Amino acid sequence: KKVVVAPEAPAAVGPYAQAVRAGGLLFLSGQIPLDPQTGEVPEGIEAQTRRVLENIKAVLKAEGLSLADLVKTTIFLTDINDFAAVNQVYGAYFPDHPPARSTVAVQALPRGVRVEIEAVAVYPAASS
Repeated sequence: KKVVVAPEAPAAVGPYAQAVRAGGLLFLSGQIPLDPQTGEVPEGIEAQTRRVLENIKAVLKAEGLSLADLVKTTIFLTDINDFAAVNQVYGAYFPDHPPARSTVAVQALPRGVRVEIEAVAVYPAASS
């Protein structure tokens, strides 16, 4: 396996990797809406969802991948009533051929954020 470090995404805030490559797959740790420059969390579920997806894009970019390479995501929400708003933002990032997805309501997330997304991407066959 290969540990991936993405300088344009928030650094890991614990004993975990931002992502790990294993064979032809990239497993991304859950991203929360931390601004990679300031460490701040934006207000509002829409802004938090956009920040999370931008962080995911940054991790993918470090491996030469994009959102189109995602095959599975899991969304964690502290309030299931945010589902529609998250879905609207998420859908804008995946207008065609979105990955498989699960959404789970949880009691709490780190730093009091409202959304976290983990993902799995696949490398193009030529590079695996």
